Amino acid sequence: MKLSLPKFVNTVINTFEKSDLQIYVVGGAVRDIIMHKINDDWDFTTNATPEEIVNLFPDAFYDNRFGTVGLENPEGGHPYEITTFRTEKGYSDSRRPDKVSWGKTLKEDVARRDFTVNAMALKRINKKTSKFEIIDFFNGQKDIKAKIIRAVGDPSQRFSEDALRMMRAIRIAAELGFSIEEETLEAIKANATLINKIAKERVKEEFFKLLASPNPYQGVQLFRNCGLMQEILPELEKGFGVQQKSPGRHHIYDVGTHSLMSLKNCKSQDPLVRFATLIHDVGKPVTYKKQTNGVITFYNHEMVSAKIALNIANRLKFSKEERERLYKLVRWHQFTVDERQTDSAIRRFIRHVGKENIKDMLDLRVADRLGGGATETSWRLEEFKKRLIEVQKQPFSITDLKINGNDVMKTLNIKPGPKVGEILEDLFKQVVEKKLPNDEKALVDRVKKYKG
Repeated sequence: MKLSLPKFVNTVINTFEKSDLQIYVVGGAVRDIIMHKINDDWDFTTNATPEEIVNLFPDAFYDNRFGTVGLENPEGGHPYEITTFRTEKGYSDSRRPDKVSWGKTLKEDVARRDFTVNAMALKRINKKTSKFEIIDFFNGQKDIKAKIIRAVGDPSQRFSEDALRMMRAIRIAAELGFSIEEETLEAIKANATLINKIAKERVKEEFFKLLASPNPYQGVQLFRNCGLMQEILPELEKGFGVQQKSPGRHHIYDVGTHSLMSLKNCKSQDPLVRFATLIHDVGKPVTYKKQTNGVITFYNHEMVSAKIALNIANRLKFSKEERERLYKLVRWHQFTVDERQTDSAIRRFIRHVGKENIKDMLDLRVADRLGGGATETSWRLEEFKKRLIEVQKQPFSITDLKINGNDVMKTLNIKPGPKVGEILEDLFKQVVEKKLPNDEKALVDRVKKYKG
């Protein structure tokens, strides 16, 4: 196989070969090369010790006991990682090995890796022709061709070593459009509770990668079928079986299925928006009521859902900004699109949601509609979108006026004081009520009338 690799990747390989040390490209990079995908994440393995690697690359950084040395990527992006051949023993926390020993061969190194599609290596066999050979001890190429994610060796052992691998199997399958091999799938189901040993921020990171994949709907379905949803998002699992179909209601799915269908129809590429779409109705099981006439209601479910969303965000260690965005999207997703709404009502909606979140909220709303069996839009929603644009042309605060306090003082030849603020507030009120345009000349002319 003839390959054209990035300049620095070749530099790494050249440096090791000059020192008569073994060096192999490993991991996802090999998989991506075989699948003709773009890759910017390069990992290597070698028979050199970390100390020897650092001697070869003085700018490298090494601060762990797992044999991985990092190199800054001169073109930005992911750092390059070079790991010494190693074997691992004992995984008392189901995340990291209790003991790491340097290995002697490539085979014993790749044998500890997660999936066959990630357990291949590339070795350069001719520098002049840039020819490489694929080293594949566990039939990774065969599984790529069959579009299968299969654990290396005993899947239960692989997952007991690192429980996050269960989520990673689903995420990689969703990214690549693969299925999970039956024995590996059964091992995930049998070991699902081990995910609780993993740090919540790592779980959140992996789940967001799943949501960012081309197939988040299939991924989350698999996530649920394997029992991982019950462990990580039990609030979402409670929605399955909670019926919504009733007289006068457009819903055709139960709450849980509706949530998945909404995710399936979410056009946003942002994993947080997709997450908000997935959990926007988690308050419905709590607020479910069936009236004597058979009508099912979920009064104030959006408020309950928002509180539950915050609990989830705190549990999964969301950042403050992520928590605030998630809360707004879930809390206000049930916004009204009645054509009789006043501009003031629409302005309140914009203030609640935030201008920067309007597109995300509309994406959630469309997904919610499609996920409930309704059409993508309606004439009311389209009119609402137009009014959102028009209303945003108006100022939302005094700072949005085309003049400020300095202009008022200059026009009236007065000093700073309460009167300046009073005038600006009055101007703002008149602009909002459309009695005065938000135009610099018009505002200054109006300020002149405050003399005396």
